[in-house]
Amino acid sequence: MSDGSKTIDPSRTVLPSLNAAGLSWFILLIAGSVPIFWIGLVSLGQAWSTAEYSHGPIIPLVSLYLFLRELRHTPPPRTDIQDRWPGVLVVALSLLVAGLGNLARIPDIVTYAMILWVGGVVLTVFGWKRGKRHQLPVVHLVFMLPLPQILYWKLTIFLQWVSSVIGVWLIQMAGVSVFIEGNVIDLGVYKLQVAEACSGLRYLFPILSFSYLFAILYRGPLWHKLVLLLAAAPLTVLMNSFRIGVIGILVDRYGIEQAEGFLHFFEGWVIFLLCIAILFGMAIGLQRTTRNPKPLSEAIDLNFDGFGAILARILSIRPSKALTAAALLTLAVSLAWVQRPAPGNNLIDREPFAIFPRQIEAWSGSGTRLDPAVERTLGASDYLNASYIHTETGEFVNMFVAFYNTQTEGDGIHSPEVCLPVGGWEIFSLDPYEITPGDTPYGTFTVNRAIIQKGLSKQLVYYWFEQRGKRMINDVRAKLSVIKDGFTMGRTDGALVRFVTPILPDETEADAEMRLQGFMDASLDRLPRFVPE
Repeated sequence: MSDGSKTIDPSRTVLPSLNAAGLSWFILLIAGSVPIFWIGLVSLGQAWSTAEYSHGPIIPLVSLYLFLRELRHTPPPRTDIQDRWPGVLVVALSLLVAGLGNLARIPDIVTYAMILWVGGVVLTVFGWKRGKRHQLPVVHLVFMLPLPQILYWKLTIFLQWVSSVIGVWLIQMAGVSVFIEGNVIDLGVYKLQVAEACSGLRYLFPILSFSYLFAILYRGPLWHKLVLLLAAAPLTVLMNSFRIGVIGILVDRYGIEQAEGFLHFFEGWVIFLLCIAILFGMAIGLQRTTRNPKPLSEAIDLNFDGFGAILARILSIRPSKALTAAALLTLAVSLAWVQRPAPGNNLIDREPFAIFPRQIEAWSGSGTRLDPAVERTLGASDYLNASYIHTETGEFVNMFVAFYNTQTEGDGIHSPEVCLPVGGWEIFSLDPYEITPGDTPYGTFTVNRAIIQKGLSKQLVYYWFEQRGKRMINDVRAKLSVIKDGFTMGRTDGALVRFVTPILPDETEADAEMRLQGFMDASLDRLPRFVPE
């Protein structure tokens, strides 16, 4: 039978015979991959337990459906395939990436390598010429992965801001007096916080996945498919804004209890289903622009006939030198990883912030715990949140340090540049600034210097990322440094260090600067005991 794209009639599909040798090598290939991809699989399980990624377990099933759908229109692979070895090279590349991810203890790298490995397996089984036509279901697996933390936080804050602005506009259109600070919607009697769960990410990822599937199943011109695919993100944000607006109006009309409990959850599901319904409506509208419009039942390919027999083809998978090589290579890499020398104790030798001095020269301080919800979001291994008052002048400085034993397993630093707008603080200016704290082990280094404002209140902020003896001001470079040091030093610990002081109405920025630097001169020499270099 030739390798073509001719449609196969599922009703005439004959169940394949068992090929024990080929199936055994394939099972060995799959089983042998588990150890090298293990930390990625564990991280996926943890991510799927959160609201934003709870759709994750469905994605592999949808990818399998897309794959079987493609196989329904093609015959089994030929017996004389000669172009399997590029697939083995892709498998080898994926195992190399996974090995580096394991060495650096960064599960995100391992999960992306796992998808690359799946693509390589498809190329090995079907050959390059045909296998590359089966990569769309493999690409769909990307939707099951959590975003890298730095991108997650920046996207979250952006979506919160957009949702808040549009939601406030809707509330104002309903004649409700409302004011917005950051993503805090002030209704007078109640302040509505657009929290992370309301940012739109809870709907964005499943809707993006659904629109990708929808675009593949849609029978129509390519530009129709692109419209359906690209509509997912703006549609999700707009509908989430509508949700916030409805909550605000209900709070104004009927009280704060309408923004909490079951109604809050129920509205979330209503908005999700509305997004799906709008995508179907868009598909109907796009069909009407064609010369021969089809009903929706024909425009969307949802035929499951013959899938059982097609799935059973795996029983007759043929052995090949390439499949054997891919299986043995995967097993060898996994065994080498399992048999590696046991890693040493990765706990960093440091003192806990609980004993950080509360009396520093003339400065007297007291520590404050963060709200439990904020602590969970921060995800720090240990942190210091202490306010110091000068015993003679009454001047005030806040010192905040968040320390992470590891920044590679879902935990990690996100910049104050991301966090500050959430509390309604506007960043008036943000620039690099060189300082030389007196009598400290750090010498001269650069910090981020920010002036933030909320209403009439202004504050001066210094912050930087303390990363294993390096002081960095860019969060992306800090994350890349974590990956590099994970390989070279076996360490991925680090901290965010932040100092804040108010700019009082009767003083200049220079006055606040002198106060902040004076406190840093007195306190920074103690920090290395708690944040080791």
